[in-house]
Amino acid sequence: MQGTETFNFQSEVKQLLHLMIHSLYSKKEIFLRELISNAADATEKLRFQSLSTPGLYSGDLRLQISIDKEKRVLTLNDNGIGMQRNEVIENLGTIAKSGTKAFIDAIGSDQSKNNQLIGQFGVGFYSAFMVADIVSVRTRAAGTPSNQGVFWQSSGNGEYTIASVEKDDQGTEITLHLREGEDEFLDEWHVRRIVSKYSDHINLTIEIQTEQKKENGLIWEKINKAQALWTRKKTDITEDEYKEFYKHISNDFTDPLTWTHNKVEGKQTYINLLYVPSQAPWDMWSHDHKNGLKLYIQRVFIMDNAEQLMPNYLRFIKGLIDSNDLPLNVSREILQNSTIIKTLRGALIKRSLNMLEKLSHNYKEKYQTFWKHFGRVLKEGPAEDKSNIESITSLLRFSSTKFDDMAQTVSLNDYVNRMLPEQDKIYYITSDSYIAAKNSPYLEMFHSKKIEVLLLFDRIDEWMMNHLTEFKNKKFQSVSTSDDTLNKLTENDNEEQNKTDKSLEPFIKRIKSLLGTRVKDVSLTHRLSETPAIVTTDINDITPQMAKLFSASGQAAPEVKYLFELNPVHPLVRKAADIQNDVLFRQWIELFLDQALLTATGTLEDPNKFIRQVNQLLLK
Repeated sequence: MQGTETFNFQSEVKQLLHLMIHSLYSKKEIFLRELISNAADATEKLRFQSLSTPGLYSGDLRLQISIDKEKRVLTLNDNGIGMQRNEVIENLGTIAKSGTKAFIDAIGSDQSKNNQLIGQFGVGFYSAFMVADIVSVRTRAAGTPSNQGVFWQSSGNGEYTIASVEKDDQGTEITLHLREGEDEFLDEWHVRRIVSKYSDHINLTIEIQTEQKKENGLIWEKINKAQALWTRKKTDITEDEYKEFYKHISNDFTDPLTWTHNKVEGKQTYINLLYVPSQAPWDMWSHDHKNGLKLYIQRVFIMDNAEQLMPNYLRFIKGLIDSNDLPLNVSREILQNSTIIKTLRGALIKRSLNMLEKLSHNYKEKYQTFWKHFGRVLKEGPAEDKSNIESITSLLRFSSTKFDDMAQTVSLNDYVNRMLPEQDKIYYITSDSYIAAKNSPYLEMFHSKKIEVLLLFDRIDEWMMNHLTEFKNKKFQSVSTSDDTLNKLTENDNEEQNKTDKSLEPFIKRIKSLLGTRVKDVSLTHRLSETPAIVTTDINDITPQMAKLFSASGQAAPEVKYLFELNPVHPLVRKAADIQNDVLFRQWIELFLDQALLTATGTLEDPNKFIRQVNQLLLK
């Protein structure tokens, strides 16, 4: 060895190594899956690089596994792309994966949570320390001379050693010195079972050194199918194989909810295999979250995270596409402007939405699991993808006044099928929380008339509703806006009511004079039963919830001018109508207005003033 140096691990790696060494994760065998996946990636990269640099390798690409029971050593040796010295330091001494700090913070001390997050993150190489007290690596990059091999070793104690060595073959050899108590991984047949379970589908030949010997050397036996799973007939692939392949490409330890596997031949020829995960990744809402499908061209791996193939609102979809029509030297820039990619993207979107539609119809509980984890992501769809808005809208789920439960289980089909004969609109309310929406005074009339209202309380909902206009020829209508349809619902040809309204005309005129331009208009309303007053907006004006979204994103929101509507039969309103003292009258009207604004917006410009007003009126 030459040029031996010792380095400290990056702080996040130290934390991750500590987690691996002290992990109680029950499936320690996954370290083998992770290392095999790394070897498969290394050989795929070599295939791709050899397209532009012929002669990088000859013969078959393979991974060989050997066991030395006496020395308690398990070795994995591939002839893939290999690494140079700087790559070894970068890949094995640091974690370049974005969001690692957030991942480490998320882990905390909850062991059950740790196990779940280990799977979501995909710990790769470092999982070896779950079973080994010393891990050694010998590697040489393809296309470099034999004297540029690199040796790396660590016991996971916070530092690692690196040196230059001679290495005859390109690729990477990983040697695990197994801890006491990990004897099962020295059993050849146990290792075979693990490979069969997790890696049968990998497009890389995996061989194991058998305990038999022959005169001219060792016997290596192939122990996996070594055929790209997606190229096989669907009828030949078991459910377990589909699930394990998902885990291989997604770094997720949980089973997918569903998948679709299709081979298309015609104007374009391609195979797609798409999965819906059963849980959201820990970094789902991070700006650094990587989404997109794996892209293969004629069975050759081209790139991960080809985001051009899938829109942002379907970023949770995992899987791959293997095309016969794209050039092998394709780049991300070419993908951006490729008409073939645009056609493939359109087809993949329809496949994905159709897969979700089938899930929602045939497996309602599974679809609720999907909605719990990815519903807010799918809600981005109406704004992003007008061409598929009907399919997206049918997949949306909402809470509703029909049920005393905040679970979002109601589809728009459900709602429309339950609409009253005289009802011609889909009514909804947006609010900051389920409780605020459910108890809103805007619903009082709808309760009395037994009209169902959708309760929307996710932050994205108001923005989404700006892009949804109708469903099955039924227009959407916010209950906090004022228009002719809502006014007709409140109309009641009642002589006593008309008489009351007439008698309160001077009262309304007095309020208009008092408030002036602070409100758009003042009127009486018969949509309330328990509340003295509300504010509404015209149907074309910005809503309070939308104004909040503007403010939260740092944008200046247009000024909202409200319609101030009072309940003519409420005792407090009747009391205020009889007040002659201008100061006291102002206090009551200001109180009604502030109450209404608080209901609509959840906040007040001057809450202390509101409290003073309430206190003053309580003393009178």
